[in-house]
Amino acid sequence: MRTYGQYCPVARTAEIFAERWTPIIIRNLLAGVTTFGQLLAGAPGIPKALLAERLAGLQRAGIVERRTGPGRRVTYGLTDAGRELKPLCDAMGAWGMRWLEVEPQHVDPAYVLWATARLVDVDALPPGQVTVRVDLREAAAGPYWLLLHRPVAEVCTHYPGTAEDLILRTDADALARWHLRECSYAHLVRQQRIRIDGPPGLVRAFPQWIRPSPHAVHRTPASAPPSS
Repeated sequence: MRTYGQYCPVARTAEIFAERWTPIIIRNLLAGVTTFGQLLAGAPGIPKALLAERLAGLQRAGIVERRTGPGRRVTYGLTDAGRELKPLCDAMGAWGMRWLEVEPQHVDPAYVLWATARLVDVDALPPGQVTVRVDLREAAAGPYWLLLHRPVAEVCTHYPGTAEDLILRTDADALARWHLRECSYAHLVRQQRIRIDGPPGLVRAFPQWIRPSPHAVHRTPASAPPSS
């Protein structure tokens, strides 16, 4: 591990936390992600070898623990030291909401759909599963499928073999701005940036199933969303 050679606790913490991808891994673990595959999906662009290296380093630092369950299934979780990084992650999210703009390079379609699935309020879903085909306007993206069910919603990049209950036509930037509550769902519908087709009851219910990003509460007055 590279070191600043400084005893200052800020420097020593930065040696671990400020490495590229590490805050993303910690953020995802804090959000309840537990498997290598889920961590990979929540960090589009990270090579598998680098994710494995970062996890090994975080284990050595006493921040992450690797668990082996039934059938030799491997999961990852934060230790007490790792969970105490939550205020630091929250502060980064609050600062980013107040001072940074969302730009085109920030709306990777795969990540936006992954984040959408993580924001699903599964307790608000009807019994069974709702399958949503997502057609993004980005030329190289999709289609994707959101499988909305308990205990955790999922994203599929291949046809899941179940009937499509809803078809969502949108773009990744629109979803991101809705998650952050920079734009309301109704505003995006009026702007024809979101269109959803299917049974009327499910169409009306869909926006109620998606919670706002936990960082949306830090939106500044200047970035308040258009009225619905």
